[in-house]
Amino acid sequence: MNEPDVHEDLRDNERDSAAADLDVLAAHAAQIRERIVEMCAGDEGGHLGGSMSLVEILVTLYFDVMRVDPAAPNAAGRDILLLSKGHGAIGLYATLAERGFLADERLAGYGRAGGASSLSAHPSLDVPGVELPSGSLGHGLSLGVGFALAARLDGAGRRCFVVLGDGELQEGSVWEAAMAAGSLGLDRLVAVVDRNGLQITGRTEDVIGLEPLADRWRSFGWMVHEAGGHDMGALGSILRAAPSAPGRPTAVIAHTTKGRGLPYVEGQARSHYARLGDQQRRRALAVLRRGRR
Repeated sequence: MNEPDVHEDLRDNERDSAAADLDVLAAHAAQIRERIVEMCAGDEGGHLGGSMSLVEILVTLYFDVMRVDPAAPNAAGRDILLLSKGHGAIGLYATLAERGFLADERLAGYGRAGGASSLSAHPSLDVPGVELPSGSLGHGLSLGVGFALAARLDGAGRRCFVVLGDGELQEGSVWEAAMAAGSLGLDRLVAVVDRNGLQITGRTEDVIGLEPLADRWRSFGWMVHEAGGHDMGALGSILRAAPSAPGRPTAVIAHTTKGRGLPYVEGQARSHYARLGDQQRRRALAVLRRGRR
């Protein structure tokens, strides 16, 4: 039985014909990067590099593409986002807070002894806007197949967006899910790959090569797009248009820079996880704020 879409805000938030203002999106991205730095300055630190590379992808989805309502995070007509690269959780938390799903107070307690945050290092269901726990890499796309298939069976118009890391694509389960999605013609399933070229042990191509990555997706029946992962105009144009073709899921390879926004760690594997001291925190915030002028 189809569930009615009773939330007007979801319809009001659809972006089928016009892009969001890029200056507004850039302001959100800048604020989110500052939030990520603040969370990495907690006692436990956080996954800095891969969260920074995700920012424009998440901003484009939450502020320009997806039908979501912070006041009704479980609304029947919502689009679905699954953060398969769950170690980018602080990037997701910062975005959810910026979008109004999450109170700033919960971010402030992240990774701090005695803090009242209750936010874990990977997404969990007690966070408004999180659809499923994630963090064990390679599972998100299979879950996305399930969501997309369920939407089809329900006659729902929702889309499911799965954000994956490129190192994660070395997991065989990703390609089993890709094969199933193509075979089932799940055209409302969209995979967005954060292609920053690095994983914790170094360059992805030195660990297990992924190229020719676009051709791999195409071989399983996907429509494939490539874009600069920090170009929100390009990302928005591609993602708003999904599904790209009837009966074919969409893959977007978003070329990003690990540690984006902090030039002294950009493109370096050592940015993967950071525990920032007060001096490092102040330096990082100063660099980010200079970049906003």
